[in-house]
Order: sequence, then C-alpha cells, then structure tokens
Amino acid sequence: MADHYEVLGVARDASEDQIKKAYRKLARELHPDVNPAPEAQERFKLVTHAYEVLSDSDSRRQYDQGGQNPFGSAGFGGFGDIFDTFFGGGGQRGPRSRQERGQDALIRVDLKLDEVVFGVEKELEVDTAVLCTTCNGDCCRPGTSMVTCDVCRGAGQIQRQVRSLLGNVVTSSPCGTCRGFGQTIPEPCLDCRGQGRVRARRKIDLNIPGGVEDGLRLQLSGQGEVGFAGGPSGDLYVDVAVAPHETFGRDGDDLTCIIEVPLHDAVLGALTTINSFDGEERVELEPGLQTGDVITLKGKGVKHLRESGRGNLRIQVQVKTPTKLDAKQKEIFRQLAKLRKADSIKLVEHSSSRFGKRR
Repeated sequence: MADHYEVLGVARDASEDQIKKAYRKLARELHPDVNPAPEAQERFKLVTHAYEVLSDSDSRRQYDQGGQNPFGSAGFGGFGDIFDTFFGGGGQRGPRSRQERGQDALIRVDLKLDEVVFGVEKELEVDTAVLCTTCNGDCCRPGTSMVTCDVCRGAGQIQRQVRSLLGNVVTSSPCGTCRGFGQTIPEPCLDCRGQGRVRARRKIDLNIPGGVEDGLRLQLSGQGEVGFAGGPSGDLYVDVAVAPHETFGRDGDDLTCIIEVPLHDAVLGALTTINSFDGEERVELEPGLQTGDVITLKGKGVKHLRESGRGNLRIQVQVKTPTKLDAKQKEIFRQLAKLRKADSIKLVEHSSSRFGKRR
C-alpha cells in the first residue's frame, strides 16, 4: 500500500499548509479534465485519498500511529472496557457490517365485496429498493473490490488517548474514513452509487384469502426493501380497503340484503329469485310475511378466514304498501276490510314486535 506522504511528496513532519500546497500542485497536473490519461486518473485517486487522510488531524495522527492502540494490544486488560464505558468506547469491537436490513414497506389494496367473499389473486406494483444487478450488492464497480482502510487498518475503530482525572485513558470511536466498516470502496458501482441497491418498480403476486375485512393488515415477510449492500429485505405490509356494495352489506361473515315484497305476495306467499354472488338463488316467501322478517340462506355468505365453510346470506323483508290505487283496487281493499273487520289498529308490547324476526 502506497505511503500517503510519498504520494504527496512531502516529509512526515510536513505542516498542514505544505500538505495543502502539495495536493493543489498535483491536482492541477493530474485532474481528469487536464490529463485524461488512465495512469493519471489512477494517480489522481491516490493523491486525493492521501490528502483526505493527512488533512484531518485525527486521521493523520491515527495513520502515523499505524492504527494501533498507543498502549499496545496487551496489558490493558479489563480496565479498557471500564474506560470505554466511561469515555465513549461504546462496546463496539471490530468493523461493523456494511449490510443492513431493508426497511419495511406499506401499501394499500382496494377490494370489492365479491372479492372478499371468495378471495382473489392480485398483482401489486411496489416502488421499492431492489438488489443492484450490476454489482450484485457488493457496491463496487465490476472488476474492482473493496480495500482495507489504511487509517484504521481494517479495525473500523479509531483509538485516541484522552487525559482525565484518572490519567491517560484510551477511547474508541468509529473510523471517519471508512465509517466503521474497516474497508473503503475506491470505485463505487455507477448504477447504485455504492449502495448495492437501486430503486425500481416491482410486481408482487398476492393471494388474498376470502374473509378479509376492511382495515385488515397483511404481512408479507421478506417482500419489503432490500437492505443496504444487499442486506436482507424488510417486510411488506398490505392494508386492505373494501369498497361498499350497492346491494349487499356484511355483518361478520354473513352477507345482508333487503328484499322489497309487494303486499299481495307478503299476504299470499310467493316464489322468487335474487342475484347473489353465487348466481341466481331461489327464495321462498311464505304467506304472512311482515316487514323486518329475515329469510336465511345457509352457506351463501363470506368465506371464514381461519376455518372452512362460509357464513349465511340474511335477507330482510320490507313489505311494500301500495300508495296509488285505482277505483277497482280501492273497492277490493274495502271488501277485504269488511271481511277482516275483527282486525283493529292497536299498540303491542315491544317484546312482541316482529321486527327482526328470522325465518
């Protein structure tokens, strides 16, 4: 590994001004805009990196010390842990991993009631972070690789002497040059800019089971954003939103609807059909139906989410009283009233009300 002082052409005891002047002189000669030769570009990178290390007093001091503990690797023992605790060591030993877990993502899926009844497969499009296919997550330009940090010598930590009431102690903090990774990336991947991941629109096939409810949140493990440097993916959360239906409602796993029955059919009974999510269903109207009566069709409701079977379809009756009658129709009702003269208008006990009666 090239010595930074030799790269800049200065002595090891050079001042900050001398280092700065040497760098400016070399930068003017080697800058790609001035000298496009490949060997000049490589040397320009070395010069720039050397200046970054030597222009910072802390990194220069650590570089001069060779990245080692001023007290040596032995003899400090358990006291070092105590001093680290009090003076900022933090307990981190060695370089930290460049890979990080990706963030979780949240999207919303809009469903219709019929999709909730039976379940549905949806293709979702998610704007997320995916693995960079150019570098496969290693962050480096193809054909290149990471190099050991020449400031911390791959340790990822910088140790410094600090004067305190207890004497000289050593503190440890992440290396500012490699950010604690122990390695640097001389030539980052151009597509992901050294992150190992890129933003992209990804399609996900989602099998939504029957019985999900409005507001339910589904979790898809490992379907979130890819982590930094190709780290493990986060999770994807899907919020379910169910749109109201024009005809049918939902009560738990039961479907509900209202059927309007003409007065004569409510009195005499009839056989009719309704359009349900299963197709046409035959509905028998027994004689004497009252408003509020409920007719139940077993197993025609919503699929149970966590068990087999389905709920029911509950049909509430609403008897339609005619409001416009011709003379002949009125006469028929007058004759019926005479035949039913024993009937009268009266209050009934609330507990005896037929509202909501099931059939």
